[in-house]
Amino acid sequence: MLRIIATTALAFSLLSLGSARAEDRPTLEIAWPADGSLIELGNDPEKAIGVVVRSNFTLLSAGECGDNSQCGHVHMKIDPDADTCNIPGKPYNSMNSDFGGDLIKARFGHCPVVVGTHVIGILLADDHHKPILVDGKPVTALVTVTTK
Repeated sequence: MLRIIATTALAFSLLSLGSARAEDRPTLEIAWPADGSLIELGNDPEKAIGVVVRSNFTLLSAGECGDNSQCGHVHMKIDPDADTCNIPGKPYNSMNSDFGGDLIKARFGHCPVVVGTHVIGILLADDHHKPILVDGKPVTALVTVTTK
């Protein structure tokens, strides 16, 4: 049930940015960390880890896709059923739109409770930050992790 709520919250919170339609069925998954992982956070103020994603979309910096409709980037939220882990003033915790690629930073230091169980949610967005839709639903992926 938590996953359904989190997926819906992630999708609806980011849908306010608009939406785009893809020609081929896009795929998106979190390759690391695995669902159920125990993650030791570092001592840096952001308590950041790298999240590795996989997609059949080309993941580039925002504005770099040109005419490629199978191109975009990823928006990420920690605990997507709420906005408590977002970067202050932003509707997300991280994006890979500055650099593109399959690595995105999860900043647990923005969460009010850093240590414990968290859901990492990612959303596939087009070159203009609009969610990619399949059958009217945004393309998302979730994993639950425990941080220490």
